[in-house]
Amino acid sequence: MQAWFCETLDGPDALVWKDAPTPEPGKGEVRVAIKAASLNFPDLLIVQGKYQMKPPLPFVPGAEFAGVVEAVGEGVKHLGVGTHVAGFSGTGGFGTHVVAPAALLMPLPPVFSYEDAAAFLCTYGTTYHGLVDRAQLKAGETVLVLGAAGGVGTAAIQIAKAAGAKVIAATSSDDKCALCKELGADATINYSTQNLRDELKALTEGKGPDVVYDPVGGELTEQAFRSIAWRGRLVVIGFANGQIPSIPLNLALLKGASILGVFWGEFAKREPQNNAACLMQLAAWYMEGKIKPVVEHKLPMSGLKQAFDLMAARQVRGKLVLVNG
Repeated sequence: MQAWFCETLDGPDALVWKDAPTPEPGKGEVRVAIKAASLNFPDLLIVQGKYQMKPPLPFVPGAEFAGVVEAVGEGVKHLGVGTHVAGFSGTGGFGTHVVAPAALLMPLPPVFSYEDAAAFLCTYGTTYHGLVDRAQLKAGETVLVLGAAGGVGTAAIQIAKAAGAKVIAATSSDDKCALCKELGADATINYSTQNLRDELKALTEGKGPDVVYDPVGGELTEQAFRSIAWRGRLVVIGFANGQIPSIPLNLALLKGASILGVFWGEFAKREPQNNAACLMQLAAWYMEGKIKPVVEHKLPMSGLKQAFDLMAARQVRGKLVLVNG
């Protein structure tokens, strides 16, 4: 096999593409020939040693991938050689092969392309868990999506609309706002040129959004939370801005509002049956054409460093996918 190895925690520039022995699956594991893998923000953090999960060195980064089962370990019943799967194993995706726990792999319906599947589990799993499971989003409610043109942001627009909600998409440029409208957003806010709180007040007739979906962090979090509706829910997804905000807790008191943390990877491990039910609903929506990953960039697996550069320059709308062969 070949893969990108992280040997020091010095970021993407220090990654090395090299040969390694093709691994054999152990008990409860399968080996997957990787066809596509997607780049997520945690992939950057993990090679910098800044993510909550810190695998021992050296390791192959790449949390999310899709491919074909090539070998099956002892005790695996629901997957066989030749099964098409999507996986989210935290590491191992940026290469030609990976060994992963079978329990973390989702068998794919025939209509799923590898590129879509590689951009699906983490982004849509996180978002469904955040909006539907944690925030208990109801039809007719209003959702504010921050960072709405990114991977989880575009998923949030689609999932919120599939759940019957009104969506206000907030992002950093007019072309990103246009993409959000194409995906079904009812209204958009360019927070680089417009005042977020003023626009939210106008768009919600002073009520505020019922749910704020926040993968961005930084100063936008407090602005959005100050505008939230009574009994509103702030869904904390991540901090793509790079700054973890500090929110005055009296704001939660005054609005009767909730702050909900979302860690989908841990949810999937601790509550596998609930996670499986979420993924079944997402797969059904995909089959019905209600949701589909936005894949703007597709690069060869050898282009991983270029992919990180595009992410750092905020040039990725939706997801970036790397493909083998």
